[in-house]
Amino acid sequence: MIWPFRRRARRRRDHWWTVFPRLWRWTVWITRLLLLLFIVDLFYLGSQWPDWEGLSKNAIPQSNFIRAYKKQRQLDKTLPPLRWQPVSFSDIPKFVGRMVIVAEDSRFYWHDGFDLLAFKDAMDYNLSEGKMAFGASTISQQTVKNLFLSGSRSPLRKWHELLLTWSMERNLKKDRILELYLNIAEFGQGIYGVEAASLYYWDKPVSELSRVQAAELAASLPSPKKHNPTTRTKRFIDRRNKILRWFYRWQESQEN
Repeated sequence: MIWPFRRRARRRRDHWWTVFPRLWRWTVWITRLLLLLFIVDLFYLGSQWPDWEGLSKNAIPQSNFIRAYKKQRQLDKTLPPLRWQPVSFSDIPKFVGRMVIVAEDSRFYWHDGFDLLAFKDAMDYNLSEGKMAFGASTISQQTVKNLFLSGSRSPLRKWHELLLTWSMERNLKKDRILELYLNIAEFGQGIYGVEAASLYYWDKPVSELSRVQAAELAASLPSPKKHNPTTRTKRFIDRRNKILRWFYRWQESQEN
């Protein structure tokens, strides 16, 4: 008896000359979509673009973070009241600004908004530790984020941060950028700026701070809600001592 056999269905194999046109069409459409999104985003940024001239001369504005905290407190009255009292750069002792620079962005006055060396060092350390232990945002980038953006880590927010930082560095002087940062940085829950922080922690204006107190303000900047002059955690104390050592080392280098 002759058994009938069934032919196995052959898998259809697409040759490169049939696959390539489809891949090309997909590439073209994706490129068009990305270009469209890019153009739409540029229009959005243009509508939200800061008035750099006004920002260089006018009073210190409320940051996005301050406005967000005010809205949050309207919904949750258990949160501490907002503390924010901007002061002029001339009222802030120079060593306060220097402590912050030493702690946050040692090459602040030499880079153009982005510190590639600090970024490389931070990434090398993070890779060796296997976690994101350190970032490498400059004071300029943090100022832009606080003033105009949010705490989101999305690629779109980072893209906006890059463009705004590049533009701010070309429109504002370094001292003005530092003045803005010192007046809007968060130093505890609901505490923004060095004046409000000084009044809250030591009951005196920033103009009367000692060098140790200035170092403590700078030491609280990475995570001010957990590590600050009230909580006085071990990490906070260690960071304060490092900042003082770095500051006095820098001071000696300036005198020699």
